[in-house]
Amino acid sequence: MNPLIIGSRGSPLALAQVALIKSLLPGTPIETVIIKTSGDKFLGVSLAAAGGKGLFTKEIEDQLLAGTIHLAVHSLKDLPTELPAGLTLAAVPIREDARDVFVSRRYGSLDELPSGAHVATSSIRRKAQLLACRPDLKISEIRGNVATRLQKLTDFDGTLLAAAGLKRLGLWQNVPGYRWQLLDIETMIPAVGQGIIGCEIRQADAATRQILNQFNDTDTFACATAERAFLKTIGGGCQFPYAGHATITGNQLKLIAGVFSPDGRQANLIEVTGTKSEAFTLGEQAARTLKPKLRDF
Repeated sequence: MNPLIIGSRGSPLALAQVALIKSLLPGTPIETVIIKTSGDKFLGVSLAAAGGKGLFTKEIEDQLLAGTIHLAVHSLKDLPTELPAGLTLAAVPIREDARDVFVSRRYGSLDELPSGAHVATSSIRRKAQLLACRPDLKISEIRGNVATRLQKLTDFDGTLLAAAGLKRLGLWQNVPGYRWQLLDIETMIPAVGQGIIGCEIRQADAATRQILNQFNDTDTFACATAERAFLKTIGGGCQFPYAGHATITGNQLKLIAGVFSPDGRQANLIEVTGTKSEAFTLGEQAARTLKPKLRDF
């Protein structure tokens, strides 16, 4: 049996995600190819300034299209909603915790931060929602992997990280000297796709698709479909303060989505519900309702 060749970034989190996918395919021989992306090279500038989400995926997708790898494993929130012709999102495992975490060396929660506290985040989604609830905060850019961001907290009063990344790395509430607050969805709506690992393949590669069907979680896939339909329809990327998070209970899907002014002074939220089979339509519906609000920013 020929090995399944996985392409991935080389960060600790990316490799932890590849390890998770490998664990879901027992008995399948697997090789891993590490691919450096533009996003790994431009660590000194914001993602928006450097060109957006595709920075973390283009070089991997190039090798997928060339046939040198069978499968690209991504953090789904890094994967653009418009994929190159010939590629498709084929499978997703069960979603990890999608929430954001406030981390600090000195303070145990956002409420404990004093007026004028200095918080670091490179996400304008997080920045806008932080300023919506705490307009007194000073916000600065921060880049780098999870470990780097934790180390940089000697210079800041706190930062926000994805719970999924911390948990996959075994760091959640497991690093001495840090304090943690898991933020509820109402306080900080996650990024589209946060907590989901996306498995991208060539559209015509039926053999790889069949292998991935072993772990594809249909509820998570429906949530991803609704969230990505919202982002695609509203026309945003990582340079826009949009957020969307879907959940499923039984056969019912609920999507909460928001658009924010960059300064956090204006926030427009919507909640739509329907069946799992309506996932894409629900995402479109939320976006079409919120899109006119962008003119007010």
